[in-house]
Amino acid sequence: YMEDMSNIDLVEGDEGRMCVNTEWGAFGDDGALEDIRTEFDRELDLGSLNPGKQLFEKMISGLYLGELVRIILLKMAKAGLLFGGEKSSALHTKGKIETRHVAAMEKYKEGLANTREILTDLGLEPSEADCIAVQHVCTIVSFRSANLCAAALAAILTRLRVNKKLARLRTTVGMDGTVYKIHPQYPKRLHKVVRRLVPNCDVRFLLSESGSTKGAAMVTAVASRVQAQRKQIDKVLALFQLTREQLEDVRGKMRAEFEYGLKKDTHLTATVKMLPTYVCGMPDGTEKGKFLALDLGGTNFRVLLVKIRSGRRSVRMYNKIFAIPLEIMQGTGEELFDHIVQCIADFLDYMGLKGAQLPLGFTFSFPCRQTSIDKGTLIEWTKGFKATDCEGEDMVDMLREAIKRRNEFDLDIVAVVNDTVGTMMTCGHEDPNCEIGLIAGTGSNMCYMEEMRNIELVEGDEGKMCINTEWGGFGDNGCIDDIRTQYDKKVDEGSLNPGKQRYEKMTSGMYLGEIVRQILIDLTKQGLLFRGQISERLRTRGIFETKFLSQIERIRSYPQRACSLVGKRKQKIRKRNRRKVGLQLDRARLAGAGMLRGGG
Repeated sequence: YMEDMSNIDLVEGDEGRMCVNTEWGAFGDDGALEDIRTEFDRELDLGSLNPGKQLFEKMISGLYLGELVRIILLKMAKAGLLFGGEKSSALHTKGKIETRHVAAMEKYKEGLANTREILTDLGLEPSEADCIAVQHVCTIVSFRSANLCAAALAAILTRLRVNKKLARLRTTVGMDGTVYKIHPQYPKRLHKVVRRLVPNCDVRFLLSESGSTKGAAMVTAVASRVQAQRKQIDKVLALFQLTREQLEDVRGKMRAEFEYGLKKDTHLTATVKMLPTYVCGMPDGTEKGKFLALDLGGTNFRVLLVKIRSGRRSVRMYNKIFAIPLEIMQGTGEELFDHIVQCIADFLDYMGLKGAQLPLGFTFSFPCRQTSIDKGTLIEWTKGFKATDCEGEDMVDMLREAIKRRNEFDLDIVAVVNDTVGTMMTCGHEDPNCEIGLIAGTGSNMCYMEEMRNIELVEGDEGKMCINTEWGGFGDNGCIDDIRTQYDKKVDEGSLNPGKQRYEKMTSGMYLGEIVRQILIDLTKQGLLFRGQISERLRTRGIFETKFLSQIERIRSYPQRACSLVGKRKQKIRKRNRRKVGLQLDRARLAGAGMLRGGG
């Protein structure tokens, strides 16, 4: 039967399924069946070539059913219950009654005549009563075989149903074997008992043509097909598996772009903007007080009250999360900031702070050109935002104007920072050695503490200043086109800002799900997934969310659940495709390469 790889400890890997050959003939060799084994089973076992082994097989298989009948008939004859107590030499001879004889004697109409003929050939002179009794013995032996076979099969069916976490299982059992094929009553008895033992399983029994020989050819054909498919899939996935040399090349190019962004002569044309933040110091543990904080950088907006206690580096936070609807993200700037102020008002009411005058820090996770710590002009929107009348404007001024429009409260906006800067400062409060902030989320960006003497955009050469790299634009000049795939290009072409933020589109959560969707569509078109059928839902841009990648990776030990994530999007996924759905995109390493600046 097909078992989940996650349950097979003998084989490495936990994705997909593998056929397991149970070899259940040895069931009972440990004594588990002693309560149902008869004296006839034990006599048969003692006379076999392998006493004490394959005990279950000796109770149910065609190799032994005829011999069991012979042993029973001999004992009954010795007891005077058959043939007037007479016994022939043939009846004493092992193997003289075969399973084909048992099948013949149980035939519906000619069974009684067949029984008389078989017994006569054994040198016996049966009466009609003897023939009826022998028929009954055959029925008892074959019926027990069907019952035991059904019970074992029911165990397998139950396992499959539990593995799949189904209330009701629908499956097919491929059948072969002489008993099933030639015995007139065996299939019907087997089917009936199986359905009685597992009423929550709908089982179809399908007789195999040409038996296991044809099956060997089928296994070979399937293996060849799977191998060919795997090669094609691996060829696609290889595009995402970057070599050490490629990563070192990315590191070198990133470092060069850093230099271009820091220099006054090349800053305007640099793809990595290297924006000064005017944050020139790190926390030293003496900070204290109550502060408000805003965090805008994705589809959610957070408002926080932060209480800092000096000395013990203690920080307590109270926050509330508000959604940013798509129509707000892509509406007007005034609508966006009015929504932000509405969220702030709700939070102040919630915390009972409506009249408090607290200093506020604004985490604004989009490319801004700063001239001071509380001035930030938006260069361009990223991460799906497209609010109008914002680019080229000071975000702090827009927030202040929205607060004035509402005319309910006032706030002292002290600083506007990028999320990378906020991350670095938070960690710097815990560890003074922290001098890099890296975001691996909806967007992708990094900041770090740079020597002032290297920052030509700002006067002065003493000390350090935090630089917001805005490395999401790395590659917009074509310098990493050698590692961009056809799927990256399709994602870029369908985005709100084609040709921009190319590095971010290769590494950030905003786009990873869409990259996977493009790969799935391509593999399906090649006939490598979903039987070549693309559902309308899978054709929908953005339907495969990045969170699916996280969930699939997290639950690899139970692949069915991973597949249901996409199955819920109306795309039917066969279980052999599980490995293909869990596409291992090697983009975390790409982001890591961007951090490795070398000796600088």
